[in-house]
Amino acid sequence: MSPAFLYGWLAARSIARGLPAPVADHGGFRVDTGGEVEIRRWAFPERCAGLSELGRTLDAPGHLLKLCGSGEALLAALPSRWGLHEPGYFMEGPAIPSSPVALPADYALQLDRDAGVSRVTILAPDGGLAASGTASEAADVFIYDQIITSQEHRRKGLGRAVMAALRDAKADPAAPELLVATDEGRALYSTLGWTVLSPFATAEVAFA
Repeated sequence: MSPAFLYGWLAARSIARGLPAPVADHGGFRVDTGGEVEIRRWAFPERCAGLSELGRTLDAPGHLLKLCGSGEALLAALPSRWGLHEPGYFMEGPAIPSSPVALPADYALQLDRDAGVSRVTILAPDGGLAASGTASEAADVFIYDQIITSQEHRRKGLGRAVMAALRDAKADPAAPELLVATDEGRALYSTLGWTVLSPFATAEVAFA
């Protein structure tokens, strides 16, 4: 996995979520998220001595270690007190994106842009939130974040509509498009021409 892609994804994600910018640390990149559940995260493009050192030093939940690699590879670098989160996958969008689908009748799409962040919401005919997503651009990459379609509104092309509207907001049309997908999301994005660059494993000290 390219360190530049990893840094770009972290930097753009921080912009989209209002977090501090990533900094180089222990051979990877650290983001001080400062939340109640997640205090800090480190992301590594590959296994290194700094990753293992953090694993030995950190002993409380809320500090996440992420690796562009398999869960097995990540756990092999850490003491036994660490456990895995659900797997993720770094994916890159196709050079020629798939054509968007038209919104179903009576659905309404809204695009808002603020401080380098684009947000799309799609409202259902009853006014409820049907789908949403965010995108941001930094360090020469364009990322999609939190692309969500409500369960009762799936299989209508709403996710594709959200991503197409966000894509139109790109400042640099040539910027590579990145996202991190769940297992379920990987299958969906693969049908749209996205390719997996790397598994993206996450570990955290297990709660007592």
